[in-house]
Amino acid sequence: MTSESQKNPITIYLAGDSTVQTYNESAAPQAGWGQYIGDFFNDEVQFINKAIGGRSSKSFVVEGRLSVILEAIQPNDYLLIQMGHNDSTVSKPERYTEPFTEYKHYLKMYIDGARERSAIPVLITPVGRLHYEKGEFLNDFQDYCTAMKLVAEEEHVRLLDLMSMSLEYFTKIGYDSARELFMISHNGTDCTHFNDKGARAIARLVAVGMKELNMEFSDFVEV
Repeated sequence: MTSESQKNPITIYLAGDSTVQTYNESAAPQAGWGQYIGDFFNDEVQFINKAIGGRSSKSFVVEGRLSVILEAIQPNDYLLIQMGHNDSTVSKPERYTEPFTEYKHYLKMYIDGARERSAIPVLITPVGRLHYEKGEFLNDFQDYCTAMKLVAEEEHVRLLDLMSMSLEYFTKIGYDSARELFMISHNGTDCTHFNDKGARAIARLVAVGMKELNMEFSDFVEV
């Protein structure tokens, strides 16, 4: 590796929810894929994970978390955006966004903010949950995935369809193996949050997806 690449690695910021978040040791074995994504890239890429649990595309903005990223992001950096899980929580108006109006509006704020700073936004559909009925894993956020794909088309932004990738992966390994990727407690299986094994598996899917998008850092993926 050259001295120039040592000084200037590609920097990738992550904006997301609890499925992306980096957790401290006290939360183990709970983990998010953003915690391990760097393991699937060489040292020419650095990740800065700003994902935090319980946030939607809306509350992440309202709380000033997007602003923190935009204050730090530099030209040619990347901003990966995975939002949707908490946007669907109708019972919590501080989180909820209607998929084809508010949700699209907030996603465009991330895109515009990155582009205004000559950074590169990338949209990522919500990761799948352990929702299994009649032999099939289900997409719990269909409207949000559709809305995000519309934004990607309208704004000419690259999109990684993690929902499809994750559900295909769960189907491939089967329900029993997929269940082992999620948190389990005395209350039963947490069908949303990943353990270390699950977070690593999803991080690998993201890395593979990024390689397939043929982006600047695709050659630095190691899977």
